[in-house]
Amino acid sequence: MAELLLGIDLGTTSTKAVLVDPVLGVLAEQSRPVALHSDRVGHAEADPAVWWRNVGELVPALLADARVPADAVAAVATSGMVPAVLALDRRGRPLRRAILQNDARAGAEIADLAAKLGDLDVAARTGSALTQQSVAPTLAWLSRHEPDTYAATVTVAGSYDWLARALGARQHVERNWAMESGLYELDGRPFTPMFEAGGVDERLVPEVVDPGQRIGEVSAEAAGHTGLVAGTPILVGGADHVLSAFAAGLRQPGDWLIKLGGGGDILAVTESAFVDRRLYLDAHPAPGLWLPNGCMSTSGSLVRWLAALTGEQDLVSLGERAATRRPGEVLCLPYFLGEKSPLHDPDLRGAFVGLDLAHDRADLFRAVLEAVAFGFRHHVDIFTERGVPLSGAPRVTNGGAGSPIWKQIHADVLGRPVVPVLRHPGAALGAALAAGVGIGLLADWHARTDYLQLGEPVLPDPDRVARYDDVYRTWRRLGEALAPFSHTLANRSRT
Repeated sequence: MAELLLGIDLGTTSTKAVLVDPVLGVLAEQSRPVALHSDRVGHAEADPAVWWRNVGELVPALLADARVPADAVAAVATSGMVPAVLALDRRGRPLRRAILQNDARAGAEIADLAAKLGDLDVAARTGSALTQQSVAPTLAWLSRHEPDTYAATVTVAGSYDWLARALGARQHVERNWAMESGLYELDGRPFTPMFEAGGVDERLVPEVVDPGQRIGEVSAEAAGHTGLVAGTPILVGGADHVLSAFAAGLRQPGDWLIKLGGGGDILAVTESAFVDRRLYLDAHPAPGLWLPNGCMSTSGSLVRWLAALTGEQDLVSLGERAATRRPGEVLCLPYFLGEKSPLHDPDLRGAFVGLDLAHDRADLFRAVLEAVAFGFRHHVDIFTERGVPLSGAPRVTNGGAGSPIWKQIHADVLGRPVVPVLRHPGAALGAALAAGVGIGLLADWHARTDYLQLGEPVLPDPDRVARYDDVYRTWRRLGEALAPFSHTLANRSRT
């Protein structure tokens, strides 16, 4: 009897897949790299052909690792960054590279739409403000700068929705892609003023579906590419940060998580739809729960940029050296792709301030790690200010959860313990669980799935907590002071 679950996640820097037994947990996991294309300032793109090639390699590798036949897979679901934008032709083929969620090209279009929608409270209607993450400005940019591509576009999809369709699913977009796109109201109806202001035809966006819903079966063509059995059910997965948080155990109001991936995410579970224009709002997979959250444009991607720039190969050794440096001696503004929440300013630019000839790459490395932690503290300040409950210690996931210095910096900057999730498969696991709920191998979204191993809590150091309180305030003032210079430089780059 087929009883295994396959989850696939299209991440910013890698494609990941897991094979899960609902009783035993994760049987196998694999990943393949993905290049981030940033051909111009503010652009962030990925090639769907690489995603598809990776999936064709990952599935056979998983089956081989687990030593199981393809007909043991009961269902598959997908996850990915949100809201990435793929322009598709009549056959569902991408017309260009995917425009990712941290892309900051559409500044002028955002301003145009904001002027047209000035009398409306977009955040109250849709759950999120009009920002660089909104889909309408991206489509307006495409219409203006790539008119031939836009004219040939028949359907718009998110990254993981496209992958499900490539596997054989019908046209669709998942609920949280729809919410974060800014094209839909909180109750799921199209937000007509946004479509009209952006000149977007509502027919470009297909049916909105919920996680766990069955949307098709693996096609013969996809079976030939992946090694899956034709007819294997395809279920709706969801947004990477949502499914990663769900898989990491965020099930009750007050649970919260920090995700140190390519970008930086912070999520908290609430019982009601919490709206703040500085943040985003997603629906928890479990009906009746919500996930207000923040997403910073860079996190691990900034670490990788610095490593590539300095030629550093050994980040473990670099972290050990950085741990010996004084906290907050060099400050970094991490706006190397503009910034999403809570500032929502695509024209911000990155900076290092306080450099001396005595400093080296370890000082820069520590400054980058601190900058991301300061960004999360800014979000925590907003949650606290608005009365969102944050119970106990946050869980920390993704690549950064394996860095001793980064975990310690977060504990010190936030002034509370943090609990690392060890070897968390991330959103791929969440997608597999969504498939399990959809076909009934898991009873519901609250089914017990203790597949994860938690590390020892990392405790804050009182002396560093006090120092970081002061450094954080300086960091906030520095960001405000340099913002006008960022805007000048951004405008200059467009001329």
